[in-house]
Amino acid sequence: MIFQIDNKSIYASDAGQGIDSDKETIVFLHGSGLTHIVWSLTEQFFSNKNFNVLSIDLPGHGNSDGPCLDSIEKIADWLEKVFSKLNLNNLVLVGHSQGCLEVLEYAYKYKNKLKKLVFIGGSNKMPVHSDLIELAENGDSDAVKLMMKWGYEGSKKFIGGNPIEKIIQSPRDISEILAVDLKACNNYLNGFEASKTINLPSLFILGELDKMVNLEAGKKFSNLIKNSTTHVISGSGHMIMIEKAFEMREKIFEFLKS
Repeated sequence: MIFQIDNKSIYASDAGQGIDSDKETIVFLHGSGLTHIVWSLTEQFFSNKNFNVLSIDLPGHGNSDGPCLDSIEKIADWLEKVFSKLNLNNLVLVGHSQGCLEVLEYAYKYKNKLKKLVFIGGSNKMPVHSDLIELAENGDSDAVKLMMKWGYEGSKKFIGGNPIEKIIQSPRDISEILAVDLKACNNYLNGFEASKTINLPSLFILGELDKMVNLEAGKKFSNLIKNSTTHVISGSGHMIMIEKAFEMREKIFEFLKS
């Protein structure tokens, strides 16, 4: 689906089904430098379970016009424009990594539009190493290699190469998209205060072996949310929706049915 926000063309994958006002809607938010593609298996699963699904390409990412938004706060306000434009309410928001910060900030500002929250591989603060930011600003492909080293437990298992390297390919992708996202994560400071205000039913899915957002940080975050449950996936790194897609999807589905 393509629609206009602030005179820019925005893309969101809806699994080819559109939005049915009689169904519950799940919105998926991707991580730094990525696109809706990381949710392909997940959105199809939930579409088949009779949910509306919407995997959004943030501005400047994937098929959406740029430029990228340079703060988590701006992204949260932009999401409110999207949901108002599409007349979406009573939403389930699902975020991965940077997407968790966006879910958190959106829920802090606009919780009246939400029903449930799902945080995957995230924390309420995500400081980024200065070396990684510098590599990304310079368009250096080593930034992607470093992310994959930290982000995947099983990065050598993918037939045909790592799927993330197929999304973040060019120096421009790295300097104009990934670098902006990493700095937005690094500069987000409202996470602790926002976490204390959230009382929506929330599910945390954490990777046991996640090196980008370690298990301890994820659990500290979940403990701040009053109405939350946590599931740790054994043997998974940061890219849970790809590494352990089946287990993750089943846990989310159980949570949504409860």
